[in-house]
Amino acid sequence: MTSPTTLQSVPALGTHPASGANPSRAETREQLARASYDLLVIGGGILGISTAWHAAQSGLRVALVDAGDFAGATSSASSKLLHGGLRYLQTGAVRLVAENHFERRAVSRQVAPHLANPLTFYLPVYKGGPHGAAKLGAGVFAYSALSAFGDGVGHLLSPAKAAQDVPELRTDNLKAVAVYGDDQMNDARMALMTVRAAVDAGAVVLNHAEVTGLRTTRGRVTGAELKDRLTGEEFGVDARLVLNATGPWVDHLRRMEDPHAAPSIRLSKGAHLVLKRTAPWKAALATPIDKYRITFALPWEDMLLLGTTDEVYEGDPADVSVTESDISQILDEAAFSVRDQQLQRDLITYSFAGLRVLPGGPGATAKAKRETVVTEGPGGMLSVAGGKWTTFRHIGRTVLKKLEELPGRPLGDDFEPVSELPKRLPLPGVANPRAVEHRLLVDHPAPGPRMGADTARHLATHYGSLAFDIARLANERPELAERVHPDAPEIWAQVVWARDHEWAETPDDVLRRRTTLTIRGLATDGVRARVREVLDKKQ
Repeated sequence: MTSPTTLQSVPALGTHPASGANPSRAETREQLARASYDLLVIGGGILGISTAWHAAQSGLRVALVDAGDFAGATSSASSKLLHGGLRYLQTGAVRLVAENHFERRAVSRQVAPHLANPLTFYLPVYKGGPHGAAKLGAGVFAYSALSAFGDGVGHLLSPAKAAQDVPELRTDNLKAVAVYGDDQMNDARMALMTVRAAVDAGAVVLNHAEVTGLRTTRGRVTGAELKDRLTGEEFGVDARLVLNATGPWVDHLRRMEDPHAAPSIRLSKGAHLVLKRTAPWKAALATPIDKYRITFALPWEDMLLLGTTDEVYEGDPADVSVTESDISQILDEAAFSVRDQQLQRDLITYSFAGLRVLPGGPGATAKAKRETVVTEGPGGMLSVAGGKWTTFRHIGRTVLKKLEELPGRPLGDDFEPVSELPKRLPLPGVANPRAVEHRLLVDHPAPGPRMGADTARHLATHYGSLAFDIARLANERPELAERVHPDAPEIWAQVVWARDHEWAETPDDVLRRRTTLTIRGLATDGVRARVREVLDKKQ
């Protein structure tokens, strides 16, 4: 194992930026301030990122900025699922489920097979529960049919067989288990790879850059004033069209354009817990709590993810957090189907909360549709919010199509229409993760340190073929092959890679969103300090 003393003794860890590194923040600020863009996207959540990616593909000059980190809020606080939406079948939304399945399959099979993995779901049917076995059996069959049976045929399973795959499944009063398939991802990694795809297509991006005001020309919004939160530097960006994709903050930015703008959205808080696992899990649990709500217990990143809550949130989006009542609710609801020994509080390594952006209006948030809200302000700024992670590509294409069709055609005509763009353009690093893992273990050079099997698997499923570039860093500088923490698969080469190629500026950027150290409960003060040293050596 690597000790803190050993790490501390490594001289100038990651001093030299990797070849082909991203431009510096100063260079990016200068580029943003000097050029004029067709589209300025404000907001680096997956909705803004996807729109920027598709707009850049079309040949538009695109800039993307965010006040925090890319996917720093809602987009890295999801349930980590790419799914068709089983609960939507109850409302008769058959077409919506089919469309979600289409997008899910496209992402997991062609666009990002290196970042998404299939996950079997067990839906336990307990005596006295909100749904009967026959209904759920028919439901999962219909659900799999809408996915063209690409994940197998939804069916019922005996409690005994289910308990073999999920030893922590509570079997008291368990009548049957319905089985279906969906996909899982690390949402922060998926978002970052989409940022990289946007940049590869020509977009200019900058995180930790806060909008302090809007630029206007003859009453039209034509750019934004910004402040670099890390340096205090102030600068501006000119653009023919500004897209407000700030998620929970969408109405805040709308009021910069129009102080009297009425609210367009409402917010729902979803909290999650991450726990150490007490046994292997070969499937996930999706347990009905009532007619509309399901609680998940998901094997994820060698841990167990529990959630989620769904309640109206009316505070400052920046202050959203997991409360004691959230923790109690999640554990209590998980206890419907998970044994007590897996729900001990001392197993919790991390908790997080995000805000769902829902259309404004009455009704319970649990029943609200996850649809995209689009509004246009008096100054021509387009605001877009909401939607589902699963359909992030579809949302990006839909928003770009709306931009194309705006009256007066503010984007002009010198770009490729969205209808002509590739339908399933893969994200960077696309590869079969099992093949990448195999090569990482077999093809290492003799002088270099041998890579651990868990590290190879982690690199393959979080970077795809880009894992070879990270392995090359580790082979060239053996100190970068050391683990960041002895109990996690990540190595120091990933921290250098995050700094030089993935726009990581703060320890949280690295530990929470570019690696899994925070969610594992391993972002210790010593690790954070060492990561800060590496980040400070960026040249």
